[in-house]
Amino acid sequence: MKFFSQLRREQKEAVGLLSIGTFLEYFDLILYVHMSVFLNELFFPQSDPHTTELLSALGFCSTFVLRPFGALLFGWIGDNISRKTTVIITTAMMSLSCLIMYTLPTYAQIGISASWLMTLCRMMQGMSSMGEIIGAELYLTETIERPLVFPVVGFLTISLGFGAMAALAVASLVTNSGFNWRNAFLIGATIAFVGAIARTRLRETPDFADAKRRLQNAITDTLENDQINQDKAVKRTNILFNDKVDWKTSLSYFFLESPAPISFYLIYVFCGNILKDKFGYSAAEVIHHNLIILLPELLGHIITILLSYKIYPLKILKAKLIIYFPFVLILPYLLNNTHNAFIVTAIQLYIAVFSAIVLTASPIFYKNFPVFKRFTYTSFMYALSRASMYVLTSFGLVYLTKYFGYYGLFVILVPVMIGYTFGLLHFEKLEKEAGNYPK
Repeated sequence: MKFFSQLRREQKEAVGLLSIGTFLEYFDLILYVHMSVFLNELFFPQSDPHTTELLSALGFCSTFVLRPFGALLFGWIGDNISRKTTVIITTAMMSLSCLIMYTLPTYAQIGISASWLMTLCRMMQGMSSMGEIIGAELYLTETIERPLVFPVVGFLTISLGFGAMAALAVASLVTNSGFNWRNAFLIGATIAFVGAIARTRLRETPDFADAKRRLQNAITDTLENDQINQDKAVKRTNILFNDKVDWKTSLSYFFLESPAPISFYLIYVFCGNILKDKFGYSAAEVIHHNLIILLPELLGHIITILLSYKIYPLKILKAKLIIYFPFVLILPYLLNNTHNAFIVTAIQLYIAVFSAIVLTASPIFYKNFPVFKRFTYTSFMYALSRASMYVLTSFGLVYLTKYFGYYGLFVILVPVMIGYTFGLLHFEKLEKEAGNYPK
């Protein structure tokens, strides 16, 4: 980790504050997901299996359906007010939602109202996590230079993984040791609130501060009497604030972010259900099993991050694509021949280590968007990818696997991987044109 020694003091402080905040944000967000096998029984009616499965999918998807709206809201704040403001607001929102979930009555106490209130809390968490993730990564992208920014942003992603691990550990305590699940949300709410206060120490990013200063200078010039200066200033203002975003770049970014939510769902939800339904795992055993799977996933991410300091991230993504795409084509066959839980575990591990996720390449994508539209466009496309893919997998696979078996996975996975390939080639072309792609 010696490359961290190259960071300036204020950069190290920013990395620390953002990493801790992101850890807490993801802990709060994922806590319910990993305890869903337990909490769904408390907050959703348990009727026939098909209805229960759909209600569980609703509880899972509710976290992501409002993310595009959260992206537009926090994107506007980030592009028009400051990057710093967004990461403070989002952490405070997460704290509030956890506090509500801590006090929320169950379905047995207030009926269907409990289901709707829990769903609304999950929506609030999804919105706040949207501004958090992109806001933190953008802050570091605009503060640290290449190639140092690649592993630094990558380790911010690792803090998400540690947040997920902590959530899994707490979920394991709840299901195995009788730990009160409400206390888990109270702890999350308290620490997230402290994190929001700590983030007030952050400074604005150099890229955004410089762009705001140039915009302010252009506006000031328009107030002068000289008509020539006014015309020049207006032109400069328009270029700065109204720079157009290429639709191919936006679409490519959407394609690149799309496989990650599918991979998460396949590893921790889809395969978890197979272990429970086919091999008789209890809810507690599924949670403990997922905790074990997360460890090699984090190790694989750390290796990728360390490599990104020496190897250009887009080249790493191309290598992982070559390894992962053929696996997608044989995945239904493997699932049809899962005669023991070990095969399911092997499938989970392969997806966890080699799946197509952007990880350290995010700064490359962000820098190809205009400064004053960077937050809005990237966060919206990121949110749209999560919302659409999670809805598509959690609801779609209920019917696709019912009618086509595991081969129904092809309907989702193959088009997504083709789109991912298109997006990767597009950004490779942009980087070569800008002279940033190493030979």
